[in-house]
Amino acid sequence: MISATKKWIFLKISGAILIPLMLWFVLNLISIYDQQFIEVKSFFTTSLSKFLFSIFIINAYFFSALSISEVFEDYIQNDKIKNVANKLLFASAVVIPLITIILISKL
Repeated sequence: MISATKKWIFLKISGAILIPLMLWFVLNLISIYDQQFIEVKSFFTTSLSKFLFSIFIINAYFFSALSISEVFEDYIQNDKIKNVANKLLFASAVVIPLITIILISKL
């Protein structure tokens, strides 16, 4: 299978997974928006919320990294700059969700 085809399939699958997770997060964000810190903390300390939020964050960064790398492929002509930009993008797509998940797991 061609690399571009794999990327396209991963974009479609991660986008389809992202829709229900985004709906779940937005609905819960609306419910805890005006709450005190203790209610917000109790939301993020339940194991189901931790799990779903972790999957949401990982999938969102995966989806955005794939999408932005396509922009790099289309608009950056210099291969060295394109490779560095892609490596930094994928590194941040791993590091930022990991930090977020670690911090949430410590609540």
